[in-house]
Amino acid sequence: MTLIQGYLFRQIARPVVGACAALTGIGILSQSLDQLQVIVERGQSIWVMIRLTLLAVPQLLAVIVPIGMFVGALIALTRLQREQELTAIFASGVTRWSAIRPALHLAVIAALATLLTTTVLQPWGQRQARAEAFAIRTDLAAVLIEEGRFVQGPNGLTVYVQQIEQNGLLKNLFVYVDEGDKITTWDAAEARFGRVDGLPILSLVNGSRQSYSSRGVLEYLSFGRTVIDLSPYANLADQIHYKPADLYLPQLFNPSPRDLESVGSAGELRAEAHSRLSAPLYALLAMAMALTAIMGGQFSRTGYGVRIAKAAAAFLIVRVAGYGIVSASAWNGWLNGLQYLLPIVATAIALRLLFRALKPRRARAWPALDRFKARFA
Repeated sequence: MTLIQGYLFRQIARPVVGACAALTGIGILSQSLDQLQVIVERGQSIWVMIRLTLLAVPQLLAVIVPIGMFVGALIALTRLQREQELTAIFASGVTRWSAIRPALHLAVIAALATLLTTTVLQPWGQRQARAEAFAIRTDLAAVLIEEGRFVQGPNGLTVYVQQIEQNGLLKNLFVYVDEGDKITTWDAAEARFGRVDGLPILSLVNGSRQSYSSRGVLEYLSFGRTVIDLSPYANLADQIHYKPADLYLPQLFNPSPRDLESVGSAGELRAEAHSRLSAPLYALLAMAMALTAIMGGQFSRTGYGVRIAKAAAAFLIVRVAGYGIVSASAWNGWLNGLQYLLPIVATAIALRLLFRALKPRRARAWPALDRFKARFA
């Protein structure tokens, strides 16, 4: 890459990265608002909300990168054209193909990054987020603990906590269990939830245990430290339920019987797989349309608003049509080929318009007219 090409690459890459970062920030804000219920309803910390929000970012990037590529490239190319930098570059002897090459390199890099995201980072992030949400949903500490209130749990369990500290330590805990023919209560100065071999427990410190049976027998025991097994009050039969977006490519193309039963049909999984593989093509389409909007016609001192609007409308129509094809491919497997064909054809058309604009126009040969002009010159 020459010095001028490196300069063009940087000038285009910076707005593209900025546009992608801005769109990602908007996506993170939207996701964080959805995750507020984790704090409000489940009593989780803000770090849990941040972790769930960040795990959703890879799935957003497949949508954000082509749009950021299109917007950033338009901003960069418009500025270069308005400030006559492209004109100066062409006047210095640089061919138009050499000037376009840095933008194409950037588009290829974005396409490869999108492919890595859709095939590796997206399923990993979705599975981690699904496991995190499952842990929150089955977390007895979030279900049973509410500061200053008696909370009724399953199977006759009632818990009261006077104070909850930031590190998860419970102060002045009271536990009441009604087993029908026997009532047991615990009280402790301090307590903490935990897990042993994957099973939930409650560790009590400096407390006592009272048990009263229907036969009128009262038992009392004080202790320095003891453990209550909470597994009878937890739904251990519940499992994580995955969606097609949570599976890796090998699982989508060769699903197991369990995946077909719990995740989706073979058509849905195959459509999801082809959607991930075709997503990088839209980054190439975005750059091709941006180049065509600015350099696909004659120089205009009044701006390129009309050409930009046409390119933006065409890009939007193609992208929305792509989403429609993905949905239809779940029930019509032969449409999976259109997931690749649509962006490839649209990119080819955009490049064709750009190539035609870059070619010098040849003067039409009219021999009879030339002889007529020569005779009367």
